[in-house]
Amino acid sequence: MKKFRRRVRNHYGYTARRVAVKADRPWYYQVIVAFLCVGMGFGLSYFMMGSSDYEAVGSQLVEVQHQNKMLEYKLVEAQRDLQIELATSNNISKDLAKVQDENLKAKEDLLFYKKMTKK
Repeated sequence: MKKFRRRVRNHYGYTARRVAVKADRPWYYQVIVAFLCVGMGFGLSYFMMGSSDYEAVGSQLVEVQHQNKMLEYKLVEAQRDLQIELATSNNISKDLAKVQDENLKAKEDLLFYKKMTKK
């Protein structure tokens, strides 16, 4: 009887080894719960996205794209005008240089003729 008491005391007593108690659930319950959570997440996101206004966003997108194209056309037109003005400015500066050279030659000729007539 002493042996039996000792075994019971060692097995169930205060000095018995600590044992972790674990709920006995099969692994597929955890998989099912995970799928349910993921499905609820997808359903909630679908509900939230379904209530948003896709048509308004789509029309705004089309309008912004149209404005973007119009601004691109205006940019191209402004670049062409700038190129024309630059070419015109270059031509005018060349013509001005020619006219100044001719003016200088004319002044030299005038000075030469004035000197000839004074002698």
